[in-house]
Amino acid sequence: MFDRLSSATLLADPATLAAMVVAVVLVGLSKGGLGGAFALMGVPILSLVMPPLQAAALMLPVLLMMDAVSLWTWRGWFDRATLVHLFPGAMLGIVIGALTAAVTSEAAVRLLVGLVALGFVARMVLARGGGKPRGQSHWRGGFWGAAAGFTSFVAHAGGPPFQVYVLPLRFDPRIFTGTSVIFFAVINVVKVLPYAALGQFDRTILLTAMVMLPLAVLATLLGALIVKRMRAAVFYPFMYAMIALVGLRLIWDGARGIL
Repeated sequence: MFDRLSSATLLADPATLAAMVVAVVLVGLSKGGLGGAFALMGVPILSLVMPPLQAAALMLPVLLMMDAVSLWTWRGWFDRATLVHLFPGAMLGIVIGALTAAVTSEAAVRLLVGLVALGFVARMVLARGGGKPRGQSHWRGGFWGAAAGFTSFVAHAGGPPFQVYVLPLRFDPRIFTGTSVIFFAVINVVKVLPYAALGQFDRTILLTAMVMLPLAVLATLLGALIVKRMRAAVFYPFMYAMIALVGLRLIWDGARGIL
């Protein structure tokens, strides 16, 4: 059985299989609602056993399945106004990312996003948890939406810009998570066409992703189950901690890539 999988997929050896299982579980927990830090570990873990670009292409079909599960799990839990404020900028950010991908330094983008994430967490901590809920803003939504779309396309790091805009709104954890699910589900669907145009989705990639889909579904459902049981008093400190970890990881990856 393993020999057949090896010949038709990227499962060439137990080490590759182990890396894929760990990556899919961590990303699935994140897609279920447990913060972006886990999601950022997917591609780096797979990059231990395959080229980074191949790892990113492999994760996109898996992410689409996770998005489908999350959309069903979090159906009805979202804030329409937030999506209206974010989506126009996000689409512009994806277009800019696609047009400039060949000349954009992924390492520099990761370093910048990491610094923004840590600065945001520091400001929230100094404000003792963020203070009063902040109102919606077309200008802030457009800016951070564009940042999320751009960084998601060029560096798979759209989570921090999204969270910088949405966390200060102080939604119920379920509303926050459901809104995030819809936002990134749309982002990932829009990214399919540019990735396909780059020739990244060959038969081996797609078959490998299909093998991992059952595990992706289970991990996503587990993440959603945990978040649905979280109180806001636990959820928000947890999210700020996740953003701090994301920031540190991005700074590390960016600095290492530049140096």
